[in-house]
Amino acid sequence: MGTSSAETKGSLTIVGTGLVVNGHTTRETLSYLRRSDKLFHLVADPATRAWLSTLNPTAEALEHFYGVGKSRDATYSEIADRILEQVARGLDVCAAFYGHPGVACTPSQLALQRARKAGWPVRILPAVSSLDCLYADLGLDPFEHGCQLFTATDFLLQERVFDPTSTLVLIQLGSIGVETFEKGRLWSREGLRLLTERLLGHYPAEHPLLVYEAALYPGCAPVERRIELSKFPGAEVSHRSTLVVRPLEQREPDRDMLRRLGLLEDFEAAKE
Repeated sequence: MGTSSAETKGSLTIVGTGLVVNGHTTRETLSYLRRSDKLFHLVADPATRAWLSTLNPTAEALEHFYGVGKSRDATYSEIADRILEQVARGLDVCAAFYGHPGVACTPSQLALQRARKAGWPVRILPAVSSLDCLYADLGLDPFEHGCQLFTATDFLLQERVFDPTSTLVLIQLGSIGVETFEKGRLWSREGLRLLTERLLGHYPAEHPLLVYEAALYPGCAPVERRIELSKFPGAEVSHRSTLVVRPLEQREPDRDMLRRLGLLEDFEAAKE
């Protein structure tokens, strides 16, 4: 990619297709999918791939960059390079990714960063993510007690400090510690055992957990599997699964802060 931005007029628009095929796409995203000079896509199901091909004859799938046992970091870098090759040619490129292109989507972030560094016009459009589906399907308001979000691998490796009286959400549950692409639903049973060990340091053994997977097709129900923490090492989990840990009982509010905020009288009245 030696061509400078001054010599070309290429651009990059990164969009998300959401979770449900042809159901979560915004009108703004749809316009870019249709009118781009070149459309790339990396999505989760064949129905979405087929639908994107009907929107733009230049549509090109990117799944072939993956390989069993191949480093996912290498794959993501190659995907970003393939997308930007066409921007360097002066084309208005649209890259479509499953879910929200800015949420847990490394190849889109790499393409975004490299395009900005090269000086090409680039934009990223919001989309429905698996987390948006989770909040709706479970009736979970992330602002009720707060919500802490990590990848399961990062949560373990970085020993993340968190508050168990707030909701804990861990994504990429079935691929803990796995840096390569693998076939099959669950990529690391040992990862589940290590995660259970960590959580048992903060929650009782009988604490309820929820394994969640958003639906991919209209009219289909999401996956919701409930299990006690102590039994979690044997849970049915896939690389698409997200873990939801409901909060422990709430602590009493800071009375000094209640007083300073002028809320102490109302708080005490509500308890009577």
